[in-house]
Amino acid sequence: MKLATFLDNGVRKIGAVVGDAVVAAGAEAPNDMPAFLAAGDSARQALQALIDADAPRIALTDVTLLAPIPRPGKLLGVGLNYADHIGETGLEKPEYPTFFTKQSTCVIGPGAAIHIPPISDKVDYEGELAIVIGQRCKNVSVENARSVIAGYTICNDVTARDWQARTPTWTLGKSFDTHGPLGPWLITADEIADPHNLTLKTWVDGELRQNANTGEMIFNCYELIAYLSQVMTLEPGDVISTGTPAGVGVKMKPRGYLQPGQTVRIEIEGIGTLSNPVIAEPADFLVQPGV
Repeated sequence: MKLATFLDNGVRKIGAVVGDAVVAAGAEAPNDMPAFLAAGDSARQALQALIDADAPRIALTDVTLLAPIPRPGKLLGVGLNYADHIGETGLEKPEYPTFFTKQSTCVIGPGAAIHIPPISDKVDYEGELAIVIGQRCKNVSVENARSVIAGYTICNDVTARDWQARTPTWTLGKSFDTHGPLGPWLITADEIADPHNLTLKTWVDGELRQNANTGEMIFNCYELIAYLSQVMTLEPGDVISTGTPAGVGVKMKPRGYLQPGQTVRIEIEGIGTLSNPVIAEPADFLVQPGV
């Protein structure tokens, strides 16, 4: 099932994408994806029943897709998780997963604009597979990790490289407003037979910049969950972005940083395509709550 968060005539709703349309969840269902996921199988079964009953479809062209999780409780990234990316950086392979935090106000949905802020001219893209947690959990084993995954989406871990370099924690360089595109929807885990055998590609305009397979990850999805959940309780709607392969702009010659007027498009096999234009940040921009 393709679970989506969308605006229908200005009203935020949860639904399932079916072909070129979306079926909205019933009025009794939560209109917040973490709450919808926390409701478990009953919420999904009720939505599937609406689909099977040919409930009204709304054309995708008539709605605005938001990030499937517009404000994750946790948005965590993983650095240096592909060997080819480690090779292009010249850094050493980490002994343990390198987690960092992206602040949730950076999240935008498909089609929304990535901003180039006036205080950075080194804004970069990173195409990544993202895990969405489906149930509250702690100390999850590698063997049981699949059971706590609600599904998968695409993340563009946009990074202001100059600000990233200012501190070893990376948080500020990873958390600029609009620098966390997610989407276009959440593919439920039952639709992805093996999250470690998916082709991942990133284009800037028509130029293919990244071309990899998720099987090249050093620490796989289940290992990441097991390691992280030793430290913190994971909750429905938490997002873990699993790292990027080689081909980032900072390592191109000349540098391939993003420029206003460009479009970044990330495609992951079995999930879909996340596309976002790039613009100069408007002087009056302010993140809107709930979106």
